Amino acid sequence: MGLIKKVMIIAVALGGLAFSGTTAAAAEVSGNVTFATDYRFRGISQGDRSMAVQGGFDVAWDNGFYAGTWASNVTFSGAAIETDLYFGYGGSFNDDISYDVGYIYYAYPEDDSDPDLDYQEIYGSLSFNIATVGFAYSNDYFAETDTFIYLYGGVSVPLGENFSLDANIGLNMFDSDEAFASFIGPAMGEDPGDDYIDYSIGVSTSAGGLDFGAAFIGTDLDEDECFGGSKLCDDTIVLSVSKSL
Repeated sequence: MGLIKKVMIIAVALGGLAFSGTTAAAAEVSGNVTFATDYRFRGISQGDRSMAVQGGFDVAWDNGFYAGTWASNVTFSGAAIETDLYFGYGGSFNDDISYDVGYIYYAYPEDDSDPDLDYQEIYGSLSFNIATVGFAYSNDYFAETDTFIYLYGGVSVPLGENFSLDANIGLNMFDSDEAFASFIGPAMGEDPGDDYIDYSIGVSTSAGGLDFGAAFIGTDLDEDECFGGSKLCDDTIVLSVSKSL
């Protein structure tokens, strides 16, 4: 979780969980833990390209509502951990089209920097068989970088009995060139504009009660446009192993 696009994963996974056959008025509780070679969020490394330990718990009701929390280690600006809180509602129009809408709050409780890193988003998605499209909107994005809109699309194609091919692309749109520059911190003289693209393609499988993934993840940002010349936005391969609880 969190390796491709956290909002998309929440929308797909919890949307299915909410309709998993619980009895009337009952709640189903589930959990997950992941070990990954990096935590990439919207294409950018959140852990300085180092090992990530992640996990969370979800509660889903048979009427379609759900809520949960998720956390991961991070390394930027003294924020040792990211903790997300979310809730939403998922359903379906028919056998082929499902939807999910919700709210998520990203918190960095170990960080006391100025500007404040915490932010909130609303999100929504539509799934059509193997494809999903969606959006996220923040009125004041990470580190108080003003209005932000995220549009994404992806497919998950079954490969045989126990494998799938997953591909995703997202457009990250900031309110202005200045807001994006404040967020991404380009090297002197670099102008990254007011948006960037992230993408990923990977395969996943399950064996022995564990889920395994390998994904190629990156952005269209040059190294000089990324945090003063860092490799945090470079293309990389992320490996992961997860366990559902």
